[in-house]
Amino acid sequence: MTRTIRLTLARLLPDVPGGSDACVDRLITSLRERQGVFEAHLADRDGVPVLCIHYDPDLVTLQQVRQAALKAGVEISERFGHVSGWLTGLRHARHARTVQDALAEQDGIVEAAVDVSGAFHLEFDRGLASWSEIDRFIQSQGLRATDTPSETSAPAHPSREEGSHEHAHMEGEKHDHAHGGLLGPNTELIFALACGGLLGLGFAIEKLAAGVPAWMPLGLFIAAYGFGGFFTVREAFENLRRKRFEIDTLMLVAAAGAAALGAWAEGALLLFLFSIGHALEHYAMGRAKRAIEALADLAPRTARVRRGDQVVELPVEELQVGDTVVVRPNERLPADGFVVVGTTSINQAPVTGESMPVDKQPVADLASARAQTAQIGSASIVFAGTINGAGAIEIETTRKSSDTTLAKVVRMVTEAETQKSPTQRFTDRFERVFVPLVLAFAFVLLFAWVVVDEPFRDSFYRAMAVLVAASPCALAIATPSAVLSGVARAARAGVLIKGGAPLENLGSLNAIAFDKTGTLTEGRPRITDIIPVRGTHESDLLATAVAVERLSDHPLAEAIARDGGERLGEATIAAASDLKSLTGKGVTAQLGGDTIWIGKPEMFGADGVAGLSDEAAMVVTQLRLQGRTLMVVRRGARDLGVIGLLDTPRAAARSAITALRSLGVQRMIMISGDHQRAAQAIAGQIGLTEAWGDLMPEDKVDAIKRLRAEAKVAMVGDGVNDAPAMATATVGIAMGAAGSDVALETADVALMADDLSHLPFTIGLSRRTRRIILQNLVVSLGVVAFLVPATVLGLGIGPAVALHEGSTLLVVINALRLLGYRDPISVLKRDENLGDVAGSPVLQGKSS
Repeated sequence: MTRTIRLTLARLLPDVPGGSDACVDRLITSLRERQGVFEAHLADRDGVPVLCIHYDPDLVTLQQVRQAALKAGVEISERFGHVSGWLTGLRHARHARTVQDALAEQDGIVEAAVDVSGAFHLEFDRGLASWSEIDRFIQSQGLRATDTPSETSAPAHPSREEGSHEHAHMEGEKHDHAHGGLLGPNTELIFALACGGLLGLGFAIEKLAAGVPAWMPLGLFIAAYGFGGFFTVREAFENLRRKRFEIDTLMLVAAAGAAALGAWAEGALLLFLFSIGHALEHYAMGRAKRAIEALADLAPRTARVRRGDQVVELPVEELQVGDTVVVRPNERLPADGFVVVGTTSINQAPVTGESMPVDKQPVADLASARAQTAQIGSASIVFAGTINGAGAIEIETTRKSSDTTLAKVVRMVTEAETQKSPTQRFTDRFERVFVPLVLAFAFVLLFAWVVVDEPFRDSFYRAMAVLVAASPCALAIATPSAVLSGVARAARAGVLIKGGAPLENLGSLNAIAFDKTGTLTEGRPRITDIIPVRGTHESDLLATAVAVERLSDHPLAEAIARDGGERLGEATIAAASDLKSLTGKGVTAQLGGDTIWIGKPEMFGADGVAGLSDEAAMVVTQLRLQGRTLMVVRRGARDLGVIGLLDTPRAAARSAITALRSLGVQRMIMISGDHQRAAQAIAGQIGLTEAWGDLMPEDKVDAIKRLRAEAKVAMVGDGVNDAPAMATATVGIAMGAAGSDVALETADVALMADDLSHLPFTIGLSRRTRRIILQNLVVSLGVVAFLVPATVLGLGIGPAVALHEGSTLLVVINALRLLGYRDPISVLKRDENLGDVAGSPVLQGKSS
């Protein structure tokens, strides 16, 4: 016999933001190794991540399991620290990789990830390293860590160095520029231009000025070498120190070889084109980085807070949960919360990507809202960074500034940038093998004069040209530039894609499974039928059902309590008690000394529950033919009757399904816990041909496993009750994630708005990203494939460098096209429905 204990994750790991953190895996592994514990896994309870521990009570007591879990959580929290943020001063993809490897080699750093955009994520062992030591090392590399991509941000570091486990946040003074080099963030560009100027002047003097001493142009060429090779030399030696051959090493060897041959001008040209290519690459990638930086700058820096009868202006960092914030018309909201005074419409596009303002009103019951913030309706919930309309409102804050939905999105986008896609991991492995092979091939070419009748000088020059031609610079930036642009574009449209792997997988999907309730339907079912059995009055049936379902927050229970209460009017409804949930089946409770059973017809006649009476069974059969969702009500041993409900399909469901089909998604399935006929009825209304009903939560996981065995499949749900199925799918997609911390943390892709029409945009963007990655790989490898034989046959270093650096810039510019992606299907539909509204303030800079 086994028992289960459920402990909230926040209690075990108080500073861990969600279930995707590596320390959660450590905690689960630690508990599974305990004697008497059979299994430990993450689950969800009312929107809160919990850890379920299954144990044998004959081997270990409940108190021992609880104490073991708490002790393990404390040990992990105290040992491991995480920091996420941005590094200012990175110049290109190779530099990012060099810094990442340097960090990974430092004592105490468990994991290090650095992206070309500057995003970084570190995990370190507090017993071996501290953040202050890591920060000093970062500064020694000529970089600076900040918690946002803005170059004026203050240094990032954990707020509680000892005993904390949390992500970086800002502290300290503002800085006027990033320490990207001797002359600020544009140092490499300035050095590259200086190299080009000295090269041009030296060449002009050598060719055009008669009688000038030979040392003068030579001196200019040497000076050009100094400026052009300044950064390359540093990175090349850093890589050699780690016994790694990178592209910078190849370029340096080629330039040194040209100098050895006396071809100073060609060597300086090589360094000029290489350094200017890096500088322009850095500038171009900055565009994608600024798209993410814009997210971080959405929230205002100050807030007007009510203190008694006065309103005072405070920095947003000083806001506390429960503060009342006054928001004037047309202002950005400084915090997450709910409306307590005033009505307005709010442009939520900066956070959710919704194209039209959303009407907001005060909560109906302030005390209830404070007690259960997760249950507050979307008509009253507001988010930091959104824009107030014409009405003045007051909101009560529910989160501190560092924990707002916007802050979490910025942090998660930062972390997403450090997650490499499968293609990027492949190209990294390819480079590590390819570069040494190029060096070996060039070394062999040095001895071509032994076989071919030519001077050593020519063989040496050809070997240097091959080094330049074979350097896969474009390949290094081909995938990360596309992933950065794709993730940034999605974030700007209210879609959070957590890294390159989900982005690429989304683009290759050919099957999507949808949860029914709250995804394809509104999640607000209504009562359509009330059929009491003989001897029961309709009012008795309804009163019993309403009394019990008032205690539950399940969508079907809310529908019965709401619609049933309205039908009963002023009638007195007794209070039920001792509600118990039978997951996926129904509930039991006590009312007037009797046990009440309310649930699916399948609940009766199973697990020791008596079967339905013949009359109740006939009613069930009749209503099922009409596709109703059914709830049978039993009091004691007597069936009272059956209540039929029907959910309402989302208005955008049919058009979204049509759009997905036109994008090439071959198979779409609705999975539901409702009866098969009810599921088919809804599926028929929205244009789906497949509907799988009668599925318990564990059955949904099995259904996704079956689908995944046949093809890549995405699971679309609310990210809460569907979390296990979403985790099983190739990609888990959560809708309406702006209002759910669990959805934000557990999903691979989070649609911030509760709007299904954003799904075709996301799939379309992912498919475009995959095409651009493929185009970039073809260009980068194609140029290498052309240049290597061309240089072997006599193409000079100058033209080889020009083509080489040109291909690098080409793949970056190609990737940046994703920042302007607009889903043609959604745009067409919007224009048909709304007319020409693209110039409205709400839609500027947005895509449908």
